[in-house]
Amino acid sequence: MIWVPLLLSAAHLISFSLWTIWISFTPSTLIPVSGWVGLRNYSAVLASRNWQIAFDNLLLFGGAFVVLSAATGLILAILLDQRIRGENVLRSIFLYPLAVSFVVTGTVWSWLLNPGLGIQKLVHDLGWTSFRFDWLIDRDMAIWTIVIAAIWQSSGFAMALFLAGLRSVDADIIKAAQIDGAGPVRIYRRIILPSLWPITITVAVIQLQFAISTFDLVRALTNGGPGIATQLPALVVYDLMFQRSLLGRGAAAAVLMLLILLAVLLPYAAWRYIQRRRAAHA
Repeated sequence: MIWVPLLLSAAHLISFSLWTIWISFTPSTLIPVSGWVGLRNYSAVLASRNWQIAFDNLLLFGGAFVVLSAATGLILAILLDQRIRGENVLRSIFLYPLAVSFVVTGTVWSWLLNPGLGIQKLVHDLGWTSFRFDWLIDRDMAIWTIVIAAIWQSSGFAMALFLAGLRSVDADIIKAAQIDGAGPVRIYRRIILPSLWPITITVAVIQLQFAISTFDLVRALTNGGPGIATQLPALVVYDLMFQRSLLGRGAAAAVLMLLILLAVLLPYAAWRYIQRRRAAHA
């Protein structure tokens, strides 16, 4: 009877999405009201400085986070794949951040990166008083503190997927390459890494989905600051809906987020469909 909760979840998701889309075309402020304002809310959101900064940050944060977390996960997976002693312990350590909520992650990293409490203060207390690591209060560098915390949180997930992919590579092909005189670097470059391409796409899509919807990590770590330097689209939605009581504009921003998400997920769904069709006809 698993279809009953799935049906209820789908109905809730679709109905709430349709309600949000409808609200985005109304002049709603503190409470929903009827009426029709066309694309006025969308124009206002797209022209606002908050949204423009949030979108630029999303491009930077999403690109850096996806590339660096995937690279970190791949390196960790390759190291663990060498059948080293204590692999199970190391794998648990790398996966542990997944068990921590984004609020806790953001709070802990805000302490570590706080110049008056964390790493900078520790180094100063050790005698290196000229040392500076104040990215958290630097408008140009604060977005990178979110990237660092997000990589710490998510690279273990990428590592688990890549490790599963590495363990599924046909050992006979690797042995044949070794007999032909191929070294480890060439084997990884010509055989192993190309076979991980489907997993790499899956990791990138899942991480992109997380980057687009990121809220609690930023809220706990920087709260969008300094100023609005680390705003992301989800924080703009929260600000419009719950702090400025502009329900219509907040709904428009949420719909824009949904469109960005669909721009990532729909091509991925099409790619997966084509892959299955090819596998079925192979």
